[in-house]
Amino acid sequence: MEKETSRIEGFSDGVFAIAITLLVLDLHAPETSAIKNGTELLRFLTEEWTTYLAFSLSFFSIFIMWVNHHKIFKQIYSRNTAIMFSNGFILFLVTAVSYPTALLARFFDGEASGIAVAIYTGMFVLINFAYNLLWFVAAQDKKLLRPGITAVAIQKIRNNYLYGFPTYLIAFGLSFRFPAIALAINMLLLVFWAFSSGKIKMQE
Repeated sequence: MEKETSRIEGFSDGVFAIAITLLVLDLHAPETSAIKNGTELLRFLTEEWTTYLAFSLSFFSIFIMWVNHHKIFKQIYSRNTAIMFSNGFILFLVTAVSYPTALLARFFDGEASGIAVAIYTGMFVLINFAYNLLWFVAAQDKKLLRPGITAVAIQKIRNNYLYGFPTYLIAFGLSFRFPAIALAINMLLLVFWAFSSGKIKMQE
């Protein structure tokens, strides 16, 4: 069976690549007139640590999203309108990841930390929902999937994404009262997604 999703995957890879590339625009070097010596340069770089944190979180979040996107499309061989729009929803969220991450980096230590973390965790609730939606749509018609894929494999992939959804919701709910705990849960989930893509690879 010939794979029919090459254009979708190529377009998606381009969006992921552009989203990651644009992150560097938030990194700013100081004006030469504002820095007189190495000590002042070091102080400036130290004060910008939240910007570097936002850049790093955004980069690895988008990268992990791309890895999982790549793995899930190893299982999808054909496409319909629902798959294309579900994939478009994921790409929309990819381009928006950097903004809530920047808010998190700037306001986590202040009185607005609860709202900043809630916006950040809320973004990942939507991202997880989008991946669940993509696989749900694809799995509705086995003819859209890789030839030979079993019902057990389809269910395993569904569970792999589905288990994360209630955890993200819990993190979102905790954000308003316990932002540090909510953020820790979100970071653990990023690690989980980084390693769980192997479970999808096992179905290839």
